[in-house]
Amino acid sequence: MTSPAGPPPTGGGGEQRRVRLLAVTACPTGIAHTYMAAEKLAQAAESRGIEMKVETQGSIGAENALDDNDVRQADGVIVAADKDVDLSRFAGKRVLTVGVAEGIRHPEQLIERVLSAPVHTGGGAPTALASGGGKERSAGYKALMNGVSYMIPFVVVGGLLIAISLSLGGHTDPSGGLVIPKDSFWMDVNNIGVIGFTLMVPILSGYIAYAIGDRPALVPGMIGGWIANTGELYDSKAGAGFIGAIVTGFLAGYLVLWIKKVKVPKFVQPIMPIIVIPIVATTALGLFFIYVIGKPISWVFEHLTDWLSGMTGTSTVLLGAILGLMIAFDMGGPVNKTAFLFGAGLIATGNQTVMGMCAAAIPVMPLGQGLATLLRRRLYSEQERETGFAALFMGCFGISEGAIPFAAARPAQVIPANMLGGAVAGAIAGVAGVEDAVPHGGPIVAVLGAVSGVPMFFVAVVIGSVVTALTTVALVDVSERRGAPALAGAGAAVSEPVLVGASVGGATESAKPVAGVGSSAEADEAGEVLSGHLTERTVRVRLAATDKEAAIREMAGLLARGGRVVDADELVAAALRREEQGTTGLGEEIAIPHAKTDAVSAPVVGFARSDEGVEWDSPDGTKARLVFMIAVPEAAAGDEHLRILSLLSRRLMDAGFRERLLAAPDEAAVVEVLREVG
Repeated sequence: MTSPAGPPPTGGGGEQRRVRLLAVTACPTGIAHTYMAAEKLAQAAESRGIEMKVETQGSIGAENALDDNDVRQADGVIVAADKDVDLSRFAGKRVLTVGVAEGIRHPEQLIERVLSAPVHTGGGAPTALASGGGKERSAGYKALMNGVSYMIPFVVVGGLLIAISLSLGGHTDPSGGLVIPKDSFWMDVNNIGVIGFTLMVPILSGYIAYAIGDRPALVPGMIGGWIANTGELYDSKAGAGFIGAIVTGFLAGYLVLWIKKVKVPKFVQPIMPIIVIPIVATTALGLFFIYVIGKPISWVFEHLTDWLSGMTGTSTVLLGAILGLMIAFDMGGPVNKTAFLFGAGLIATGNQTVMGMCAAAIPVMPLGQGLATLLRRRLYSEQERETGFAALFMGCFGISEGAIPFAAARPAQVIPANMLGGAVAGAIAGVAGVEDAVPHGGPIVAVLGAVSGVPMFFVAVVIGSVVTALTTVALVDVSERRGAPALAGAGAAVSEPVLVGASVGGATESAKPVAGVGSSAEADEAGEVLSGHLTERTVRVRLAATDKEAAIREMAGLLARGGRVVDADELVAAALRREEQGTTGLGEEIAIPHAKTDAVSAPVVGFARSDEGVEWDSPDGTKARLVFMIAVPEAAAGDEHLRILSLLSRRLMDAGFRERLLAAPDEAAVVEVLREVG
């Protein structure tokens, strides 16, 4: 139990008790701002004679963690975070929640404000973020991305297991269909994959809801997603699919937020988040979907099937394009299944051309999205590129759901591209008279002999996939250029520097042995510090560049002198792409541009000093005079570079340390100053 908050301590006739404060600092990836905010808050508290313990939630885990005794004795808690922090442990204490940038820019003000902050009443609600901060992603976008990130493993595992079981244990059946013997080992593998796919949609819905309404929203979100995906519950042959899951996720999240605002007696409050809210929200959402949303969905798709039936005598090009559009729209959702079931139903009547159009369109989405990640790797994160490889594999086996993570993350760009490619594939298959004798799609059905007109079938698939890939790349590229988050300016919250970038294929170079492994004497002789990641060769006391892009290019050239840069142009591109997400200018005349990219063969750090300063859109408006650049490979082992960056970030908050860096006359002197980092 935590002791309740009260007025600031005044003592009782004797010596005044010293104020005790706690703080938690955290940012999206816990690289630099987490530690800079912690150091600033600690310095401000010490200057006022206030005891403060700061917990940092960085990339290398929680450090200096707050325990129950700390919380019990605290007079207030400052949470400076740009990501969710569980506040339930601070129930009964005064809690001030702000963005991490406030911890860096105004630590003194936060210490004054926390003593009159509202008392946290429990419930574990996520922290509120400070407003501003470049072009901060909306809460809805963050919630959607939360659901997508949790969904991806289910898509990949389920899809790959189904694909493997079909390829190794499946065959065409004379009675129609691509089947796996029921009692075979591969049917068991297939069933496991189906479970993964079945859970995919509820997971998406549940974690969208969780990001909005926290833990009480998880159950209604997941159950709502299951209901949306189970058409039988509302008399629909096809459920609402991943689009329905997105709808139920947001409905569940905001419904829980609304219920939380209802005032209830104190004796009911403890059971609200674990019993009352989940039951009420789940029941209300489930019945709403079944009786209000579900019925119209069922009606629409029944009439859509009738409309398609009336088109069988029209132009095959038009019908193929329409079926391709429908197949590609929601990838296993109701629109997709309506077209699929329409084609599958006509096989029994002897009309196999409609299924041929569908079969050609089915693999286009995963193949196209996977191809897009190969064509323009810089547009995608490491996780997206990994998902792209899995999507290519799933596409070969006619599993269109492999493209869902891409569509959920970028619906405005990916869905139109998918539909265009699907329409092209369906139209080509229709013109060529491709036939499919089994209710399945993708190259696998051609390999197993279920398709007639195999050459044109592959032509349709390839052209449709290429169209999807090229269109996706173009739309995403345009979107990134137009909608890239603006760089934070004065008075705005700061986005945490995220180690992101692009991989480079093909080029290889033997990594220079990481210094610091040998004796300390060897390291000293080579002029190496920061575990050998920074050397005299990667230090420059006079930066010639006068703008940010030129500075990054100059810094990349400086890093190349260390012998660990494989592709300098790619390193520059990765660092500039990071800048588009938010400035790496930290204030106090400091900038730390960085990239995680295979353009380097081993972690490397460089430092340069600018006499005039470079405009870096820092939150305090200062120009960057102390510029560090950090680059690590995609698969950098361990967290040594994160540890170094956390130490460096803290040290840079010391004005004396910064002055010594600015005053160092040459590279050797700079290295000596940097030895203080440890």
